Amino acid sequence: MHIIDSHFHWWPRSVLNKMCERTGFPFSKPNDRGGYTSTLRDDIDCVLNGGAEWYDLDAQFQYMDTLGHQVDAVGSIGPFSVFFSALPKEEGRDLAILWNEEMSAAQRKHPGRFFASAAIPFQDEKIAMDVLEDAVGRLNLIGVNLPGSIGADPRIDAERLQPFYARCAELNLPVFIHPTDAMFNNMLNGYGGALHASLGRVVEVSVAAMRLVLSGTLERHPDLKIVMSHTGGALPYQSGRMDKNTKGAKLPKPASHYLRNMFTDTVSPHAAGIRFAIDYYGIDNVMYGTDYPCWEPAECLALLSEIDLTDEQRQKLFYDNAVRILNLPVRRQPVAVAAE
Repeated sequence: MHIIDSHFHWWPRSVLNKMCERTGFPFSKPNDRGGYTSTLRDDIDCVLNGGAEWYDLDAQFQYMDTLGHQVDAVGSIGPFSVFFSALPKEEGRDLAILWNEEMSAAQRKHPGRFFASAAIPFQDEKIAMDVLEDAVGRLNLIGVNLPGSIGADPRIDAERLQPFYARCAELNLPVFIHPTDAMFNNMLNGYGGALHASLGRVVEVSVAAMRLVLSGTLERHPDLKIVMSHTGGALPYQSGRMDKNTKGAKLPKPASHYLRNMFTDTVSPHAAGIRFAIDYYGIDNVMYGTDYPCWEPAECLALLSEIDLTDEQRQKLFYDNAVRILNLPVRRQPVAVAAE
């Protein structure tokens, strides 16, 4: 089976090493797992603590080769994406460009197998636009990453950022929304991070997406491609509540209209959750994704084998949707996908 993993994380060590040079927040430091621990602010107890598996793309592909399938990957940033917007604006710009150059180099090293999206610093709208144009024009990256907040500011729907969203829509670029651990930390502290990891990230990414809906961003830019991580967070399951209780935003259409025009992945350790996402968004709007190395791809494949899908639906889910939604310049031909 030929598969495209639409939700995959590889982080370049050069960027984290730069973060290790910082003496104030945010900063990173090497950890005892062969990776780095990154801390965003001094008022939250949630840190990013990735091991060596996050930083070796060749080893990640070697692992994918053990799954019994031909697996290509689309790299997005994940929770680290907020760090670029938490830095002083010139420093955030330079670090984002370094990240993007590393992603572009990896695409060239693994043509047709690795596709990557860009880091964007959002503190300054002109810098955001400049980094966007550089990422697409010079570096040929296939999309951009949108954190759930701009540093400590949750207003990703700010009026000053509307030209950025308009440009992404004009370029037909997918915009990947992923929780970033910047919001909701104070009320979710404790339990070894269990409450935040299990619920906080779902809440954060849901709020971020709803800001784009309620602000009219998606009404103004109907061609904007929003890729929601984690089967859409809480939003598909609360779609009726979103319609019932958002009339104060005075949108011309129900909130669910905009939600159903988003795209999502299969990152949910629950077959019924994945099934519901497919039913809600439609088979054409859902892509196979594993959140690797946060989640075990073999477990995702096993859960998907429990869902009754036709061969045509599996072909869409595992391969065709990613090519179409993400505009991937695929150089290989897909093979027929048989039901598990």
